[in-house]
Amino acid sequence: MAPKKLTEYERRRLENIKRNDQMLASLNIHSKINDLTASTKRQRAQTKSFKVIPEKKPKPETPIVVRRSLRSRGMPPDASTAGGLKDDLDETLTETPELKPILGPVTMRDAYCGDATDQVLVETLMGVSKNSQLCYGGENENLGYPIRVSGCVDLESLRLDPENVARIVPGRIFTVRFFPSTDMKLVAVGNKYGNIGFWNVDAKKEDGDGIFLYQPHSGPVSGIVVQPCSLSKVYSSCYDGFLRLMDVEKEFFDLLYSSDDAIFSISQRPNDVKSLYFAKGQGIVNMWDERAGKALTPWTLHSDRINTIDFSTNNTNIMATSSTDGTACIWDLRFVDAVRPNPLNTVSHKRAVHSAYFSPSGSCLATTSFDDKVGLLTGANFEDSSMMHHNNQTGRWISSFRAIWGWDDSYLFIGNMNRAVDIISSSKRTSIGTLESPHVSAIPCRFDAHPYRIGMLAGATSGGQTCTVVFCNFYSALELVIDIWSVYQFRVNVTWFLVYRNRRNDILLPQCFVRYWQVVK
Repeated sequence: MAPKKLTEYERRRLENIKRNDQMLASLNIHSKINDLTASTKRQRAQTKSFKVIPEKKPKPETPIVVRRSLRSRGMPPDASTAGGLKDDLDETLTETPELKPILGPVTMRDAYCGDATDQVLVETLMGVSKNSQLCYGGENENLGYPIRVSGCVDLESLRLDPENVARIVPGRIFTVRFFPSTDMKLVAVGNKYGNIGFWNVDAKKEDGDGIFLYQPHSGPVSGIVVQPCSLSKVYSSCYDGFLRLMDVEKEFFDLLYSSDDAIFSISQRPNDVKSLYFAKGQGIVNMWDERAGKALTPWTLHSDRINTIDFSTNNTNIMATSSTDGTACIWDLRFVDAVRPNPLNTVSHKRAVHSAYFSPSGSCLATTSFDDKVGLLTGANFEDSSMMHHNNQTGRWISSFRAIWGWDDSYLFIGNMNRAVDIISSSKRTSIGTLESPHVSAIPCRFDAHPYRIGMLAGATSGGQTCTVVFCNFYSALELVIDIWSVYQFRVNVTWFLVYRNRRNDILLPQCFVRYWQVVK
């Protein structure tokens, strides 16, 4: 068979291939490719031969157990946890990030967290403290305690204005306290992060919003006490086991007392401004004596933590304590034995008692418990007791309810889970009304009645589970019935009113608020 004849195109193609092969051969391209391939293969072989041995992790001492419910394991429910959350779970120590406490005094400058200077607050407190005339005079001058105003309030006149909002501290509040002064309207609050915030409602526009924030503590602030005859001194207690004195004149947060146990409450006897009573650990009450400069012998009064301490104004030797052990006790300090103390009277609840407060006259005692009861003790020896139902199930993220007295023995004020404030009549033994407002966007929990301005009530709310909770104040106008209780007065339509201006624009923050309900007729 004759060979196939190539076309001109195929012939030229073969010639080009031959010419290109000769050119590559002259350049030693093939040998360089082989060397490069061999070199690459050797490097890969070396890399693969190097084996990185991972570092052995130590075996845990306790084996890892997969969490399974009791129901899936076919086991009956645990009786210790079947009742739900603990009574004091809303104020556990694990709720806040751990901060290293500072042993020793802290300057106000170091503790100050604001952007502007706090010199305005220092000058205000120093001026008011020097001009204070609230203490007893004449024969009772040595008692060293101011006179508290008493009077009835028109409940229908209580109102809350939406424009009265100001931001004070981050986080939810544990305590709120009015400064006992007729010359200014100043409120102090303590939150769960160790902050203490002050808000001067009477602050002038050129002085800013009147809000000053400090952080002298490393944990939740459990109590605030203002020295009644020296407003430049403010005591505070904390879960870090510290008692501090904010001395505005020295511009220091002095450390008075430190303990390994958490301090849950503080209080001061009405006739003794040189001593401070505080509750720590598991049912222990102690007294700090300013004259001795130390804490005296402690008393073990309860089997569990003490939530509040209060004294009767009628007889300052009578003290009331409330405890998580389910009891509230009345004590006579003159007959308390350090070894085996015996209370004058005890009221028992089924669950933790979060507060026990005497009425302004000292003749009644109101208790608030997690068993959905508000107790009322009356009589010469507080032998008559009655229980009123009230929903006190605040849960984990809201501070426990604590019913407080108003400005006489007629009414109690306590939070409502429907974002309101319930009013309980001590004579009718039932709730007679509710303070409601569309501007209340959270549940009010803690309250304080102004000791010298009838109808002015401060309320604190928790903003739920969020960590960036905003704390705010509400205040409105208060009709002045007696002119001697104020030096800031303006005439409006022949009626004396306190006129306030709006402090901030963020008035509808759905988080933590401090509100002032005041009388407006």
